[in-house]
Amino acid sequence: MPRLRRVPRAEAEAREDRLVLYFYDRLFGPDRDPGAPDDPGTATGSPGDWWSVFALDPAIFKHCVQGFGVYRGVTLDPVLRELGQTRAGWARGSQFVFSQHCKQMRALGVPDATIAAIPSWEVSDRFEPLQRAVLAYTDALVLGGGRVHDGVFAALKEHLPDEQILELTYVVCLYDMHATMAKALRVEFDDRDDPVVEVPAPEGYGTRDIADDLTGPS
Repeated sequence: MPRLRRVPRAEAEAREDRLVLYFYDRLFGPDRDPGAPDDPGTATGSPGDWWSVFALDPAIFKHCVQGFGVYRGVTLDPVLRELGQTRAGWARGSQFVFSQHCKQMRALGVPDATIAAIPSWEVSDRFEPLQRAVLAYTDALVLGGGRVHDGVFAALKEHLPDEQILELTYVVCLYDMHATMAKALRVEFDDRDDPVVEVPAPEGYGTRDIADDLTGPS
């Protein structure tokens, strides 16, 4: 379950939130309640609770969905855009962002073998020079916190005009944010237990000091 409550349809109707209701109808159908615990989710197979959690705050919800509208104006090749966003999801560790944008790349005609190579792009021969530059730049934005080597930026500028580099920077950072928030709030496919937990010691281990086993003779 998400860490924040979900907004039921009745609540959105009571506050006359037309924007939330528009997306509830469009993505789930007018007879569905996306805020219900047993709602079956969206057509893409996702739980859909991103929408019902973000609906908690009309200002945040409006800002987010208006941000998605940036796609209508950008001139960057959609495959490059999705390549950056898919890698951003993987690099940030968001199963939701990674999964959704793998689907979008497939919808754009990208072969499954290329999509499967995104996590290990550094050693893959599936990517052209511009695509490799986009992937390296994405890693610098997400994993490097924006510390981009001049060589990486120069590779981008060999192929893309300044306007499209700005577009790429924006959409990658936008989805880095969404990946981070999805994990923090445990929405969608990021509703997962942390994989890093203590593995119990064998029965009878007690309070034995492992350093004694690792220290060689003096």
